[in-house]
Amino acid sequence: MVSKLESLGWALAFAVVVALAIPWFMWRDATVVAGLPAWLWWHVGWMVVAAGVFALFARRAWGLGIESEGGAPR
Repeated sequence: MVSKLESLGWALAFAVVVALAIPWFMWRDATVVAGLPAWLWWHVGWMVVAAGVFALFARRAWGLGIESEGGAPR
């Protein structure tokens, strides 16, 4: 069972993943790294971070907010 504090932590983690998925702060930045725009590198890296967060969530807290206290659906 996941505690309320951990539930809030997952909500915060997903809010951060969603909020930073699109690099608004990098728009109109013409920096190029290894032949590709820096915002594209940000996006690729951020998708790796998002996949890691989701994998951790799937192992640790899958069913959060869906399963009842007793484990059986109501």
